[in-house]
Amino acid sequence: MQSDETKPAVAGRIMSIDALRGFDMFWITGGVPLVLALVKVFVDPPPEWLTKQFEHKLWNGFSAEDLIMPLFLFVVGAAMPFSFAKRVERGQSKKSLYLKIARRFVILWVLGMMMQGHLLEYDPSKLVLFSNTLQAIAVGYALTALLMIHCGVLWQLVAIPVLLVGYWLLMVLVPVPGHGAGVLEPGANLARYIDEAILGRFRYPMNYTWILSGLGFTSTVLLGATSGHLLRLQRSHAWKVAMLLALGAGSLAVGAVWDRWFPINKHLWTSSMVLWAGGWSFLLLAVFYLVIDVAGWRWWAFPFVVIGANAIVAYMIGRFVSFKGISDVFLKHLVPHLGVWGEFVRQLGAMIVMWLAFWYLYRNKTFIRI
Repeated sequence: MQSDETKPAVAGRIMSIDALRGFDMFWITGGVPLVLALVKVFVDPPPEWLTKQFEHKLWNGFSAEDLIMPLFLFVVGAAMPFSFAKRVERGQSKKSLYLKIARRFVILWVLGMMMQGHLLEYDPSKLVLFSNTLQAIAVGYALTALLMIHCGVLWQLVAIPVLLVGYWLLMVLVPVPGHGAGVLEPGANLARYIDEAILGRFRYPMNYTWILSGLGFTSTVLLGATSGHLLRLQRSHAWKVAMLLALGAGSLAVGAVWDRWFPINKHLWTSSMVLWAGGWSFLLLAVFYLVIDVAGWRWWAFPFVVIGANAIVAYMIGRFVSFKGISDVFLKHLVPHLGVWGEFVRQLGAMIVMWLAFWYLYRNKTFIRI
């Protein structure tokens, strides 16, 4: 029998998870050019160390920009124990859960193809089947959901090292035709070979890999689910914060050590990268949880919550709507008179227009979820 301190709490919402989701969306929807424009007001050009943090690494290594995608997957996982608990409380059958998982998988997959797979160009010669963050979420979500349905929390935790070590061993031990085993170069690695063999001419042309990297995607979502399970426990706030900090520090340490044998590489979604990105994700969630849900300082997080409440729409909408274009209707002729502040005001205007659209949805309780 579980004690009152360790049994799962009743499912509910944790505002810090919603805010962290919106914080991640902020960077996706224009936060990077906004912040760089602000920095340029005071230091132009910005320091190299800062600009490098807003650029993806070409191969091995990791920057702040590289955290955006894994943090998205992590937050998806963090919310899953709460959403699944609600469905269980409503008495949903396994069949209905399977249908929900399948439906979400298909919708995310199609949306991903709309974003980066050239689906809307209606030209089969340009079509790319697997190429986008939403499809990585689809894979990680589906496999994590199946584990949550059929396995307890302990086995979900066991699955993380099994997937990470299994992926590592496959990548370093299985020989790639024409290159041998253990090769981890952009054009020569097992994950790329599998993508080429299965996807053929529909493979993503860049050096990112997808099919075998699904083991890493699932591990990232599972790390997020671990944080969700932790936050649902009936333990003290201090204990939860301490555990999130410990998981963050431990993940960073193991990821840094593992980097020597299996380099931190977002393109391959290596096991060391999963832990390195997961470590920073745990730490961010710990800070958000401490400040928002424990200390009760919520006012500053509201703008992020508004964006995060419709995260999929926030991710997709830039593909269809130019908020900068709308903002320019009002600011285009003002910007030249603002000197060094001009570009910042232009970027801020676009962000405000976008935020107001999401605030309207939020105020009217319109949450577009799948």
